[in-house]
This record gives sequence, structure tokens and C-alpha cells, in this order.
Amino acid sequence: MGDLLQPWHLLVLFFFFLPFLLLPAIFYILTLSRALTKCSPASITIEPGMLWLLLVPFVNLVWHFFVVTGLARSLSNEFRTRNIPNMDPMPGQSIGIAMCVCGACGIIPLLGFFGAFAYLVLWIIYWAKIAEFSRILDQVPMPRGGQNASI
Repeated sequence: MGDLLQPWHLLVLFFFFLPFLLLPAIFYILTLSRALTKCSPASITIEPGMLWLLLVPFVNLVWHFFVVTGLARSLSNEFRTRNIPNMDPMPGQSIGIAMCVCGACGIIPLLGFFGAFAYLVLWIIYWAKIAEFSRILDQVPMPRGGQNASI
């Protein structure tokens, strides 16, 4: 019989659990993308298609910082264009940057577990915040002449 965990066992486990890891990431990216597409083209500072780079392992650790910053700028521009009052001048950026820092700390030995756990909690909070901002954009009509071509 030999060892209980053979290399092929690990491969089967990996491919079994991959959809459970990938599906939330895909829905997260779709939420971010929907929020961006509700903004006028003049407000957008990051292209929605570029969000899919978050699925690339290790690249996402750095790219997530750019996504958070670009999305915050886009939402800030759009809120200003639509005269939507917002207490946060860069919507979602502070929680998003904290999330990214914890995600990057997740690869540090010993500290990684705590960083990964904090990342998961902050990721869920950030996701909910962006969904909330997206709902706000649904409630306030876009000004005339600012219609997004993709809507």
C-alpha cells in the first residue's frame, strides 16, 4: 500500500478543490466589473477586462493594488459626476489597500496564516463595499450625455 498521500492523490485533490477556489474569485471579479461598467467612460481609470488578471497566481498579489486604486478613482470620478455625496473621497480604497497588504503578507512564513486570514475577512468586506457602491450607482441616474456605450 505504501504512503497514504501519493503525488497523484494531491493532484486529484487539487483539481477537486480548484472550482471551489475559482468560483468565488470569478464572482468577485464580475462584481468589480459590473461596478466599473456602471461608470461613464470618462470616469473609468482601469479597463474592466484588466480585472481578469486577478486570476493569475502571484501576479494578483501586485495587480490587486492597481485594481483597488483604479476602481477607487473610477468610483470617485463617477460619484463626483453624478453629484453623489460620499464620505470616502476614494471609495473602498482604504479597506482595499489593507486587504492587498494582508494578501501580500500571506506569503511570508509564520506570518502567512494570520495575513491570509485577515485577507479573507477584508476581501469579503471589500467585495460587499463595491457591491454597495454599485447599487448606489443604480439608484442615481447618469447625467445626460454621459451614457455608457456598454449599457
